[in-house]
Amino acid sequence: MSNGAKIALGGVVVAAVLIPFIGFWWALLVLIGVPTAGYLLLDPSQRRRVRRLGRREVGR
Repeated sequence: MSNGAKIALGGVVVAAVLIPFIGFWWALLVLIGVPTAGYLLLDPSQRRRVRRLGRREVGR
């Protein structure tokens, strides 16, 4: 299983756990907001590295 698939599966599991407790829209906000906040906390050189690695895997 690829790393992307593992991350996606983890997101589905987290959503399934959160929805009964906090509702659909709050769970969706958490699933989108946490990775976005993590990306924005990176400094510019780390963001470039993340983007470069993502593009490299697309051409595989």
